[in-house]
Amino acid sequence: MAADSVHVPKPSLAETIFGLFLRLVSVSCFWFGLSYWAMLIGFSMGGQGRFDLLPLSWRAAATTLAVVYPVAALGLWLLVSWGPVLWVVAAAVEITMFEIYPQIFGTRPRLLVLHLTVAVTFVLFRAAIAYQRAKQAKAARIDLP
Repeated sequence: MAADSVHVPKPSLAETIFGLFLRLVSVSCFWFGLSYWAMLIGFSMGGQGRFDLLPLSWRAAATTLAVVYPVAALGLWLLVSWGPVLWVVAAAVEITMFEIYPQIFGTRPRLLVLHLTVAVTFVLFRAAIAYQRAKQAKAARIDLP
């Protein structure tokens, strides 16, 4: 009966650290989502960022980010494939806001650096994991009779 059971390989060190990295990004996404919600309900910024007081451009952007960030956080925490996709959407919205339209939203250069650092780290982890898997597959082919 053991032949019918599925063999699930043990995750490598890179995969384990990558999972921890995604969960760290998840916590930051949840924080960003809470920050946008706090702004929209008037809890932060002395009530100046309340939804009904914001211009239309800020209403659209902040509302979108207040929804997308917590959902991305959930996906990243659960280590599912759509988590990083939603993080990319949220990061793209913020980069567009603060880098392409600074006359409307202002600038936040540290946020751009943060998003780029996370993106580069993500790509490096994925490349390392792909390399490890290719190396393991090659070793497995060599061992076949």
